[in-house]
Amino acid sequence: MEILTLMGVLAGSLALTAVARRYNLSAPLLVVVVALGVALIPGVPRFELEPELVLTVVLPPLLYSTSLESSLTHFKNSLRPIVALGVVLVAVTAVVVAVVVHLLLPDVPFASALVLGAVVAPPDAVTAVAIGRKLGLPRRLMTVLTGESLVNDAAALTLYKVALAAVAGTAGSAGHGFAVFGVATVLGIGVGLAIGAAVVLIRRLLDDPLMESAFGIIVPFGAYVLAEHLHPFGTEFSGSGVLAVVAAGLYLGARSLYASPATRMQDRSVWASVDVLLEALVFALMGLQLPFVLDGAQHAARDNGTLALVAVVVLLVTMLVRIPAVFVFAYLPRTLRLFGYGRAAPSWRTLTVLSWTGMRGVVTLAAAAGVPAATPGREEIQLFAFAVAIGTVLIQGLTLPPLIRVLKVQDPAEASRDEAEELAAREVAKKAAHQRLREISHDRLASLDLPPEKVEQLKERLKRLVDTRYRFAEATIKLSGEDRSGTPQAQFAKARKELLIAQRKAMIDENRAGRLDDDILQKVLRELDLEEMSVTAALTNRLS
Repeated sequence: MEILTLMGVLAGSLALTAVARRYNLSAPLLVVVVALGVALIPGVPRFELEPELVLTVVLPPLLYSTSLESSLTHFKNSLRPIVALGVVLVAVTAVVVAVVVHLLLPDVPFASALVLGAVVAPPDAVTAVAIGRKLGLPRRLMTVLTGESLVNDAAALTLYKVALAAVAGTAGSAGHGFAVFGVATVLGIGVGLAIGAAVVLIRRLLDDPLMESAFGIIVPFGAYVLAEHLHPFGTEFSGSGVLAVVAAGLYLGARSLYASPATRMQDRSVWASVDVLLEALVFALMGLQLPFVLDGAQHAARDNGTLALVAVVVLLVTMLVRIPAVFVFAYLPRTLRLFGYGRAAPSWRTLTVLSWTGMRGVVTLAAAAGVPAATPGREEIQLFAFAVAIGTVLIQGLTLPPLIRVLKVQDPAEASRDEAEELAAREVAKKAAHQRLREISHDRLASLDLPPEKVEQLKERLKRLVDTRYRFAEATIKLSGEDRSGTPQAQFAKARKELLIAQRKAMIDENRAGRLDDDILQKVLRELDLEEMSVTAALTNRLS
């Protein structure tokens, strides 16, 4: 029954995601709201969140996919705010939440309160990034959001292990905790880079796009499990699986520039599908945990009114502690002249939006579900974690789009800078092609057994292909978005697509009439599909 239930959850969450994409809605919000409603229907099968499933099967591919698509250069350029938000703010949030909970519920040990703080500390940027892309947030802000989401889980889960050790009475001093974090960081990054280098070597030997993509699917799971199971200095020390996955993804993403075009296309398709599937699943699982949380609250040794009040306070503290921290991390180093001068500080509008992107996700619920049964205050931890995860997704997820629109957080110069860079790059590419054409003309075309005029025609044809592509791209880049749909190249692309559709239909008709074998049909369709994909992608990029 669990398999059938899981398949039902997957199918339902994907259907809701499709509806959200079709009508330009927020898929995470829609899935969570519907899942909460479904969870309250009597007789609906329950699907309890398995921490091991989330942390070992769901989290690694999501982190890996995000890492592959992230720019290593942008990540390094924004390393200071990423570390400040992804590590320092996680620790600050955990401690503040722990102090507040211990003050409100003195019978809950501080160590247990710190477990709760570590559980609710890491934001999940899936919702924020989706909203930001749709509303055109500046690239640097998007880099900070995605970078923070790549490292904050590692910091929170390491702190979570230290806090659980304190609950069990096996934790050492504060220095021991820093040592645990240091070993997790160094080992995690080391394992990730080693696996990334090994994968690059293996892919080079394979030289087979299908096998390269298939081999790449196991990378996040292998990196995570290997790092987590390395214990060089005792069982309490291990590598960070999260950082191993992130390091491997960033490394392989940077190396993908030198992979074959077929491999890059296949990887994008594979991981885009994995992202949609897993993101839909995790938000559905979040909402479906409501019955388990309510059952746990009934077994808590305090009244429902107290639990509800403290849950609201924990939610507010978790949300509000981020706001001043974002501004302090942005302005304090510049005020004290730390780390050099660097870039100018972001505007208060940008920082306001960044401070409101603290939505929590399924890692919070998975960590809460994994708290040992003997932990004092376990029921409260799970209830408060659920309140924070669902509350932040609904409150901040619903209010973030209007906040972005009201504050008009955009970089008006970013589009012009992108256009200038693209034009310059295309000019360099055109010159490189012309240089290579001269070399080919001298080395290859001149040696052909053809009349000189034929050789000259071939050279002119190749030169026209390069120049025409450059002129079309240049004209499109310089046009406004409203004018691009009427450009000659846009109309030409649409005409090409219509011709390809007509060819495909004719092939299918021939197959149905029995005049074309199925295998031959599939071969021809693959060629037509690839050509249409290239036309559609180029047209979409130009009109977006």
